[in-house]
Amino acid sequence: MSRIQLIATSAFGIEAVVGRELKKLGYTDQFIENGKVTFSGDEKAICRTNLWLRTADRILIKMGEFKALTFEELFEQTKALPWHEWIPENAEFPVEGKSVKSKLFSVSDCQAIVKKAIVEKLKQKYKREWFDETGPRYRIEVSLLKDVATLTIDTSGPGLHKRGYRKLVGGAPLKETLASAMILISRWNKDRVLIDPFCGSGTIPIEAALIGHNIAPGLNREFAAENWPNIPRQMWQEARDEARDLAEFDRELRIHGYDIDEEAMSIARYHARQAGVEKSLHLQRMDMADISSRFKYGFIICNPPYGERLGEMKEIERLYRKMGTVFQELDTWSYYILTSHPDFERLFGRKADKKRKLYNGRIQCYYYQYFGPPPPKTAKTSLEDET
Repeated sequence: MSRIQLIATSAFGIEAVVGRELKKLGYTDQFIENGKVTFSGDEKAICRTNLWLRTADRILIKMGEFKALTFEELFEQTKALPWHEWIPENAEFPVEGKSVKSKLFSVSDCQAIVKKAIVEKLKQKYKREWFDETGPRYRIEVSLLKDVATLTIDTSGPGLHKRGYRKLVGGAPLKETLASAMILISRWNKDRVLIDPFCGSGTIPIEAALIGHNIAPGLNREFAAENWPNIPRQMWQEARDEARDLAEFDRELRIHGYDIDEEAMSIARYHARQAGVEKSLHLQRMDMADISSRFKYGFIICNPPYGERLGEMKEIERLYRKMGTVFQELDTWSYYILTSHPDFERLFGRKADKKRKLYNGRIQCYYYQYFGPPPPKTAKTSLEDET
C-alpha cells in the first residue's frame, strides 16, 4: 500500500485532541496547524480514521500544496498533480473553494480554474474529450490561505459528526465532535460516574457511552470513499471487523443525563436507542438544583445555556450562581463547563483551574475546567467500591 498525505480537519481549539486520537491509532507522523492535523498513512488509514476519529470533522487526501499568485500558476500546478491516480474515468468531481488573505480572492474563479485543470489532466490520461461524471463522488476543495493553495479530496462525505443516531434535533444542539472533545479533554475515567445536568438531546452522555464502550463512532454509517474503486471493499470490511472486535459492549458504565425539559429527555432517550447505548445511560427529567450523587468521586461535563437571546442574560446569570452552589456540594468531583459568558467564573464563584478557548459553531466559548482531588491510592476505584 502507498503512503498518502492525509488531513484531519477540526474545529479550532481541538486540533491537539485530534492529534492525540491519531497517535492512539498509530499515526504518529503528524503536523498540527489551525483547524487541521496533517498526517501520513495508507489506504487503510482512510478507513480506520473515518471510523474511529471522534473529534475530527473530515478526512481529506492532500493532493498538493503550492504558492499561486496568478490564475495561470494555479492552473498549471493543479494540472501537474496526479489526479488520475484517484479519480476514475466516470467519477463525479465537484470543486469547492475558499480564499483567505490571498491575491486570488475570487472563489468561483478559482473553482472553475481548478476544475478545468483537472479535466485537462484526465483528458491526457484517459484519452477522451468528455466526462459524464455519473460514477462515485470525489469532492475536491481548493483552499487558498496567504497565497498558498492546498488541494484535497474529501473521503468522508457528510461530516464525521453525523454518527447516524441523532435523527431528531433539540434546541441549540451541541455537535457530536465537540461533545467528544469535551469528554476527551477532561480525561474522564471510565470507572467514574459522569453527570451532564443539561443534557438536552443527549449528545454528551451518548458520546461518553461510545467512548466508555470503545465503540467506533463511525461504525454505523457510510463514507464517500466506500464507493471508490481505489479502496477495496474488503479493506473497509476489515476495518469494521477490527472496530467490532475492540468494542467493550458489556462494560459497566455510570453515565447520567438530566434536563428540566421533558421533551428534550424524550429526544435523548430516542437518540440513545438509535446509538445502541440506552442500557448504559440513566436519563431522567431533573432540575439542575436537585443534582446529587452517592458517589464520592465523579465528573460533571456540561454545556449549559449561554443566554445568547436578548432578555435571557439575567436568568442565565442566576443559573450560573446556582450551579456554583450546587456543584460545591460535590466538593471531591471534577467539573467541566462550556459557556460563552465572559463573566462565568465570577458568577460560578470560583476561578477555573484551567480554561480553553473552543468554538461551539460560530460562538466563541471557554471550556472551564475544575479539577477535583484524586481518590486515595489505597482506596479501590471500581464502580462497585465507589458506592
